[in-house]
Amino acid sequence: MRTTLNLSDVLAAEAKLRAASEGRTLTSFIEEALRDRLAKSAEPAPVRPLPTFGEPGTSRFLVDIDDRDALWEALDEVPAR
Repeated sequence: MRTTLNLSDVLAAEAKLRAASEGRTLTSFIEEALRDRLAKSAEPAPVRPLPTFGEPGTSRFLVDIDDRDALWEALDEVPAR
């Protein structure tokens, strides 16, 4: 597929230099960069630990882990109903 991209002169020049130094075409360089970026965006976000207090190793949860709604709220992931 052919398409037109508007890139800054500096970015285009950097990409051309990098592609040339790797013995590749600008197209193959940009395709790989897009594939890498798209693959990263598909990765799930890291899971934050539940809030705790106290010294490491002796800390206690600030959330009642038996209360499902409190857990979802603490994780900012209120499920759709």
